[in-house]
Amino acid sequence: MNYKILIVDDEAANLRLLERIFRNQFTVLTALSGADGLELLKLHEVALIISDQRMPEMTGVEFLKRASVMRPHTVRIILTGYTDINSLIEAINSGVVYKYVTKPWGNEDLKQTVTVALHHYETVKGNYELSRQNERLQNRLNTTVENFVNMVVQMLGLKSAQLPDHCRRTRDYAVAVGHVLDLEPQEIKQLSLAAFLHETVHLVRLLKTKEFTEEEYRIVKQNFEHELQFLEWIPELEEAAFVLRYQNEHFDGSGLLEGLRGEQIPLGSRIIAVASKYDELTTSDQSLQNQSKNEAIKTLQFEAGKKFDPIIVKILS
Repeated sequence: MNYKILIVDDEAANLRLLERIFRNQFTVLTALSGADGLELLKLHEVALIISDQRMPEMTGVEFLKRASVMRPHTVRIILTGYTDINSLIEAINSGVVYKYVTKPWGNEDLKQTVTVALHHYETVKGNYELSRQNERLQNRLNTTVENFVNMVVQMLGLKSAQLPDHCRRTRDYAVAVGHVLDLEPQEIKQLSLAAFLHETVHLVRLLKTKEFTEEEYRIVKQNFEHELQFLEWIPELEEAAFVLRYQNEHFDGSGLLEGLRGEQIPLGSRIIAVASKYDELTTSDQSLQNQSKNEAIKTLQFEAGKKFDPIIVKILS
């Protein structure tokens, strides 16, 4: 492969010597100062930079620091003819400099160093391309999941025109609580998804519709499991499905289905239970009572320690 390399040295004789060493293998660009080198980097994607350290106006380390911002994947080698250990150690440890070569150098040793450096460039470049590809795939996946979630919530509107808006408000309340609790971004993301989808697997709402026989109750629970499995099949929604499995548990252990209590109940499940109930109480299309915010908080506080986590209620208050 015909790599493009940049050599920077304020001594013209050194530039000519280095150019002769590498011009038969690579496309060689040269600059007599760090400033000129930066101008060339604006125009060229180079695989490797070889820079002298001692230069007027801008040292080699200073030049390579700026070059690393402009061309982060370029491998950088510095030539030094004097001892400046602190600057070199800092530059190497920070990743600004890949290798340093002492003056006077041996041509064969320098060629070997450049060969190894270019192998490193290929590795870095390959990892970067793989990372970009993974990022693109993740963005596609996120878009697909987002579209799927929106579609599912819109389908809830076929059962009740008010449910999609209820889901959105519940999500917003839940996310606000999550931020107060300093949850990690990934935890916030999963909480948001679970809250938005919570009505798709809401066992309590199913059971409220009428009195169930034991057999009917068994079928409802079976359907609940099937709905959860439907979400669990989608890798990005597995955590959300886990949270929704326990949204019907009560803080005192009197809920459904497993009788979990207190902190046995996942935090996201406890947050969604409070957020959903708050919206039901304060929104006319969700509650016949249509309570004011203060009245709704009092209702939640009355149930704190029973149905709801007192800490979550306090935060929402």
